[in-house]
Amino acid sequence: MNLKRVLIGRPLKSTESGEQKLNKIKALAILSSDALSSVAYGPEQILLVLVTISAAAFWYSVPIGIGVLVLLAALVLSYRQIIFAYPHGGGAYVVSKENLGKYPGLVAGGSLLVDYILTVAVSVSAGTDAITSAFPSLHAHTVGIAVVFVCLITLLNLRGVTESASVLAYPVYLFVLALFILIGAGLYRIAIGDVAPELHTPVGTPIAGVSLFLLLRAFASGSSALTGVEAISNAIPNFKAPAPHNAAKTLAAMGLLLALLFSGIVFLAYYYGISPRAEVTVVSQIAEQTFGRGFLYFFIQGTTALILILAANTGYSAFPLLAVNLAKDKFIPRMFTLRGDRLGYSNGILMLGLLSIVLIVAFHGQTEHLIPLYAVGVFIPFTLSQTGMILKWIRQKPPGWMPKLLINAAGALISLTVSMMFFLTKFEQVWPVLIFLPLIIYAFLRINKHYLDVGEQLRLSTCEPVMPIEGNVVILPVSGITHVVEHSILYAQSLAADQIIAVHIPFEREEEAIFEEKWSKWMPDIRLVSLHSPYRSILHPLMKFIDTIERKARENHYQVTVIIPQFIPKKGWHNILHNQTSFTIRTALLYRKDVIVTTVPYHLKK
Repeated sequence: MNLKRVLIGRPLKSTESGEQKLNKIKALAILSSDALSSVAYGPEQILLVLVTISAAAFWYSVPIGIGVLVLLAALVLSYRQIIFAYPHGGGAYVVSKENLGKYPGLVAGGSLLVDYILTVAVSVSAGTDAITSAFPSLHAHTVGIAVVFVCLITLLNLRGVTESASVLAYPVYLFVLALFILIGAGLYRIAIGDVAPELHTPVGTPIAGVSLFLLLRAFASGSSALTGVEAISNAIPNFKAPAPHNAAKTLAAMGLLLALLFSGIVFLAYYYGISPRAEVTVVSQIAEQTFGRGFLYFFIQGTTALILILAANTGYSAFPLLAVNLAKDKFIPRMFTLRGDRLGYSNGILMLGLLSIVLIVAFHGQTEHLIPLYAVGVFIPFTLSQTGMILKWIRQKPPGWMPKLLINAAGALISLTVSMMFFLTKFEQVWPVLIFLPLIIYAFLRINKHYLDVGEQLRLSTCEPVMPIEGNVVILPVSGITHVVEHSILYAQSLAADQIIAVHIPFEREEEAIFEEKWSKWMPDIRLVSLHSPYRSILHPLMKFIDTIERKARENHYQVTVIIPQFIPKKGWHNILHNQTSFTIRTALLYRKDVIVTTVPYHLKK
């Protein structure tokens, strides 16, 4: 426990959640790092396609870059509308589910879950490659270094969103500063005639072998620079009030920064006549030609490596919140809805870190060829969310809906085109999406069916008959008003106990009042004790209460019995979908020698 406190920090009360909200400056850093980092490889992806024709074709990178900026503008405007239409977050998943139906929503949600895992794996691996390129002796330890970085970022996020934002903001803004210095210096050299014009082919020069298909392929590859644009719409609950307005302003700032940096790098790469090389990145070549291998060159390379690693943090900000929405809809385990000691969704953070490490180890840290899969995982939700917004405007027709419809229609059309181009031109790299996405949706549906079956069987309205039990102080921990609790109370009454005390441990004061009202109407003859737990612990307040009752009972020669209600799923694997609170309580009470522990099982039939 002491080690946990050192690593993660003291637990926070639920009432302190407001202190864990982000202002616009920190939010821009923590939620834009993925999008901004893509400037380091997005322009290069365009050149990698054009170089298959010849270096003379590089002038096409300018109109292609303009096309990417048009798509960026459409996405920023569209996601701005999504932020105000769905201020509680959820992004593409919520938009698709509410407007297109359950299955498109699950496709969007599943795609984004996988995409955020890939975000962490690809970003950390790319940043590790930048480090091992500078220090070749570390190349043999690529996987180990990447795993350490994932563990550090995971630990930082477990400490809370504001703490991670405070640490990560500096490298992000240093990267932005470094690239603005690079772009400014490059443009200045061009303006004073310090760059030879024969290094590049003039715009408009006819090039043999160029086809529309190739240009669309280059456009799709360059669009990988737009991964991460959707993260802000998923993470609206992380913003300070008024959250939607702050999120919209942050999204606009991110779009502007991304547009300036992307267009600057594309233009300098074209004007300098930069050709992509396996061992040196395009940004590195531009920096070397502009500054030589001096301090500014290494400053740019260092901040680039840092942001490539820290781009993973966008996944840590968005994955847990998306998981919360899926868990509330009963498509993934409810454990993802639980807040940890620092009020973050710790289970989502830990799961993301674990799966990212598995991916890094499985691919030996060489995940760069997953970039197309990573990009297509974003453009599928892009397309679905834009289409969902189109249907929303058509159905509701609010004031000024036509311009909004046109914006979403443009975004949907371009996103669909990019998605199709990925499948047509990079099928050998993106085909796994056709396998894992159906498997993920199947898992969603199986989990959902289980939760629906459980709810149906526990619901009092099912009028399922309860077998009467014929028949010391009895303590009965309760979490809800269900058949399993009713069954346990009947058993307690059969013991002819002098007193039965039901104990409820709410985390919120509002929940406490609502539950007490329901209980007084349902079971007024059974005393209910509410133990408010500001630190969201069930075990600690319950044990203190049991110890108090046990001391008084011992003085009067009473026996204390703790009856633990528990429903038993029909299939063993269903247990992982439920919080094992009863097991935790039972284990703790085994060490109370004067307390009898009785488990009342309620077996589910489905």
